[in-house]
Amino acid sequence: MIRAVVTHSSADVDAVARAWVDVDLAAIVANARRVAEVSGARLLPMVKANAYGLGAVSVVRALEPLNPWGYGVATIEEGRELRSAGIGRPLVVFTPVLPGWIDALRRYDLTPLIGDLPALHAWLAAAPGHPFHIGIDTGMARAGFPHLDRAALDAVGELVRRSRAYAGVCTHFHSADTDPAATALQWERFQAAIAAIGPRPPLIHAANSAAALAGQRYAGDLVRPGIFLYGGAVGKHVPNPVAALRARVVAVRTVLPGESVSYGATWRPDKPVTIATLGIGYADGVLRSLSGRGVVELGGNRVPICGRVTMDMTLAAAPAGAAAGDVATVFGGVVTLDEQAASAGTIAYELLTAIGPRVHRRYH
Repeated sequence: MIRAVVTHSSADVDAVARAWVDVDLAAIVANARRVAEVSGARLLPMVKANAYGLGAVSVVRALEPLNPWGYGVATIEEGRELRSAGIGRPLVVFTPVLPGWIDALRRYDLTPLIGDLPALHAWLAAAPGHPFHIGIDTGMARAGFPHLDRAALDAVGELVRRSRAYAGVCTHFHSADTDPAATALQWERFQAAIAAIGPRPPLIHAANSAAALAGQRYAGDLVRPGIFLYGGAVGKHVPNPVAALRARVVAVRTVLPGESVSYGATWRPDKPVTIATLGIGYADGVLRSLSGRGVVELGGNRVPICGRVTMDMTLAAAPAGAAAGDVATVFGGVVTLDEQAASAGTIAYELLTAIGPRVHRRYH
């Protein structure tokens, strides 16, 4: 039996949305352009985790006029989604490749990051002409060939010397926004590892947002901006705001002194208060750690979150005149992304990537 497919226009979705995120694509492009201008290098924007929660396909299409070299993803599925959307530029999968992934990587024309000898042998045997990048661990202890493992680097050199597909080598800075000395040391280790391998590939890259915004010292051939593109501050560098997470007020009530609010009855007012129920909760990206700590924007005012954030709803003290149907902004307005992240005891990355799939993305 063939089932009818019902489609909805953006206007239809907007009319019934309880929660959504407004995404300023022009701001993403402006932030990317700034990184390119400061670093002087070509862009390899990181669009993993659905472009930090904001929609990878839409973000990539917005970035295309900047002529980036390619895009960075974390999984094969993320790469497949972009290929299905017609994106033809190189897509580097930054999770170290496992031999069992090789067929899928080849099927979707994805470039692997290789960080151990078994994976390198397997790739060269199965996909001898397909580009690959080598990862070097210079201090993250997360992935890549350890920079001090000279035997492994010598073996890599012997293997890549016979391959025309050795396209790039990279590392990852662990503290580019906070520790210049550590970043300089990692760069020195990276250069020594490249020299130990011997053949120099066409592309060398290491700089994340913080390192790219520091200038050309660590730019290499490509820079890999991430959080700065999406509106997260990087040290002293403040980007154009990108995302505003919003929700409808779905109920309003008066709570009297001593009455309890939300699960666990952890919050009680000492005077009558108007409580607005927002149609958004931790399943949508309002972290539970904001319970009794965060503030939201409602009616142009900063108002506190009261009691525990629940899965589908969040309660806030409402200003006078608040009514069902009003719109609250969790972050991206009076309350900034980085401020809300600090209130939650986390970083902007987590707030963005926590935005749930049932939150409608609206692009402007």
